[in-house]
Amino acid sequence: MSPRPARALLVCFALAAAADLLGLLAGIDPAHRIAKMLLMPLLAVYAGVRGAPRLLIAALLLGWCGDLALLSDADPAFLAGMASFAAGHVCYLVLFRRTARVRDARLVLAYATALVVLVVLLWPGLPAGLRVPVAGYSLLLTAMAYGATRLGPVAALGGALFMLSDTLIATGVADWPQLPMASFWIMFTYIAAQYLLVRGVLDPLAVRRAPEAAYGEMRSTTP
Repeated sequence: MSPRPARALLVCFALAAAADLLGLLAGIDPAHRIAKMLLMPLLAVYAGVRGAPRLLIAALLLGWCGDLALLSDADPAFLAGMASFAAGHVCYLVLFRRTARVRDARLVLAYATALVVLVVLLWPGLPAGLRVPVAGYSLLLTAMAYGATRLGPVAALGGALFMLSDTLIATGVADWPQLPMASFWIMFTYIAAQYLLVRGVLDPLAVRRAPEAAYGEMRSTTP
């Protein structure tokens, strides 16, 4: 398949990301909302065009459902969004387990420590009805971020940024002091995280498929 459709989709994703972030910076809420609804579908179609595993596409589309739910400030919508993202993390976890086998005990300890510290610090400030769901979600998120380290530095950075983005959301729910333009930083880290996770999965696949494609071309031209 020609790389042009993939490049065009990636450009569209970048434009939607820019529109979203600029909308947040300028305080233009409709621009943010419309662009946010386009981000994950565009990234999912881009991944599909590049031959992504179904689990990767499912994770992105579940992220899209979470994005739509979080456009509302209501508690039920927040829980629905968290559940959708949690399902996406399960997809990532299964995918990472299939595509990588390298384990690092030091990283396991580092991510486990980060999880415990985060939940302990957030717990007192969280509404009572959200404490257990947030703790469960944090466990899945941290497991996903650790799993991403097994694919290499690109995916590892994506997993870490996903943790950072969701931590910023959680601190807001717990009424912690927020960064200036917190919504901008939440979306910036989230968009970068999803893109880097896609890259972390697709780039090794492309490397493995290149010799197979070259061999297929050689066979098709051999008399």
